[in-house]
Amino acid sequence: MSAIVAAYGPIDESDVQRMLDRIAHRGPDGVQIQQTGDDTPAWLGSRYLAITDPETGAQPVAGHEPGTWMIGDGKIYNYRRIREKIGTERFRTNSDLEAALLLYEAEGIAAFEQLWGTFALVLATADGQFAAARDGLGVAPLYWARRGDTVLFASELKAFDEDWRPEVEPFPPGHIWTPTDGLTPGPRFPARTPVLLTSRAPNEEPPPWVFDAIRDTIIRAVERSLDAVVPIGVLLSGGVDSSIVTAIAAKLASERGWTIPTFSVGMEHSGDLAAARAVAEYTGTDHNELTYTAEDAIALVPQVIAQLESFDPPLVHSAVPHHLVNKLAAQKVKIVLAGEGADELFAGYAYYGNYRTGETLHEELLSTIEGMHISGLQRVDRIAGAHGIEPRLPFLDLDVVELALALPPEWKLLGPDRPEKWMLRRAFDGWLPDDILWRRKEKFGEGTGMNEVLRAHFEHEVTEAELQQEASAVEPPLNSREELAYYRIFTQTFPGLDADRVVGRSIET
Repeated sequence: MSAIVAAYGPIDESDVQRMLDRIAHRGPDGVQIQQTGDDTPAWLGSRYLAITDPETGAQPVAGHEPGTWMIGDGKIYNYRRIREKIGTERFRTNSDLEAALLLYEAEGIAAFEQLWGTFALVLATADGQFAAARDGLGVAPLYWARRGDTVLFASELKAFDEDWRPEVEPFPPGHIWTPTDGLTPGPRFPARTPVLLTSRAPNEEPPPWVFDAIRDTIIRAVERSLDAVVPIGVLLSGGVDSSIVTAIAAKLASERGWTIPTFSVGMEHSGDLAAARAVAEYTGTDHNELTYTAEDAIALVPQVIAQLESFDPPLVHSAVPHHLVNKLAAQKVKIVLAGEGADELFAGYAYYGNYRTGETLHEELLSTIEGMHISGLQRVDRIAGAHGIEPRLPFLDLDVVELALALPPEWKLLGPDRPEKWMLRRAFDGWLPDDILWRRKEKFGEGTGMNEVLRAHFEHEVTEAELQQEASAVEPPLNSREELAYYRIFTQTFPGLDADRVVGRSIET
């Protein structure tokens, strides 16, 4: 997790500094700005969170060529392999970012397609080369705006000056931008086509080795997520996804001689809080929890919308408890593991039950995954970033994504004997109590009690007549009084932004 700001073309250093200052929360461990480019100026600035190499991993990172610099957000998971490929003696730091930069010096733009991880990267050289790249899933955030000869990049919307905001839009995941070639496909999206056991009939049971493969791949992803020299914990909602991550992380930590902390929040008597306690006791974590009231949650909404950079009601519902649990975790750790991604890979939402064929379900899963960067992943990133901690998402490890998308989608269809995410649950049979492992899926806002509380309050902030008058402010139109209340807060907080360009919205609000 870091805050990055970059500019290609004419701009003042003070503009870059001002943009960085607005997102200082993302990187509390240091700040630095570097200018390079003999003919066309480029500025790279970072406020960084020291994770992989706290001693020498400051940004921007310098290359071997004079005037070559890189900034980045996220994590390059195959950086050790890259170091071995290039030669460890060439490295000045242990930073994963330096591995990406030296690979670029060796192979140019093709280097980005070899990176495996969650990242947003920008580099510039003294001779005028400039490139920006974002991982294929868009886990690491990146926005950009183009005007005349100047192109600006930043980790969050709030970084941009108001006069630049009408031009701001998300930088597309899985792409590279250079001044010479423009926007081109780059870091790969995991394979989209089911390829495993496609000759089997939809009603056939998957062979046991399929569940072994799912389990082993997810365990390896959690193990990679635990790679750090700073304290790590797990956000434990009490749902099956975060409970599986907790069970794996607790086992791996115990084998290494330490106890992993878990963090949960909820209103008193909430289902999520009770389930999280049961999981923590079963897995032996160092559990930390916080209870809050409806009044606490309502009062947080303006602050949460400012952090979230969205007015989408389902995101707001889940972002309020997410704010509280990240705030709790930040008191003890600098990295948190979370369970996002499992629903989209293994068909975890109830509406997936409307699909009757594997083909149509698979297309919907792909569409949902491709839209996560401006929905669920945005919540995870922004709220963690607001508290200066880094989120890691084992279910969105590329190995897990590729395996899940390779499975015959007919196996993921929901039915009387196959509830949401039944393949994932069965793969971890015995790792959790049955009442947790097969617990009914609840959205984070439901299990914590947020949906009812916030909807009831903010619907009374707006009349039906006001909704009819103002609904057409965005496309598609605002469809509830609650959504209009959030939209008003958003526009007051971020004047100038084009909501249609930068805000992802749910079908149902």
